[in-house]
Amino acid sequence: MSDVDVIEEFKEYVRRFDEALGVKEFGEYGTWNGKLVKKLKYDEFVDKWKEYKKFDALYQGILERGDTVNDIVLKTLRDYAAELLIVVE
Repeated sequence: MSDVDVIEEFKEYVRRFDEALGVKEFGEYGTWNGKLVKKLKYDEFVDKWKEYKKFDALYQGILERGDTVNDIVLKTLRDYAAELLIVVE
């Protein structure tokens, strides 16, 4: 994923955050889907986004192979998704 793609993802994240939790300063907290989430600065977002994408790829591979989903993988994916305000089914 290029830097331009990550910047666009960050802009979308900020839009989702402001829409769902109201406009807050970076570093402030709000509640989303029952979880306390912090409005991440760009560098914090990039780290979380990379981890989320890593676990998402792992999860998608598990689904494609028809393997049993490890609860820890799914919980970790959902935790990262919650921090990024992404709904995981």
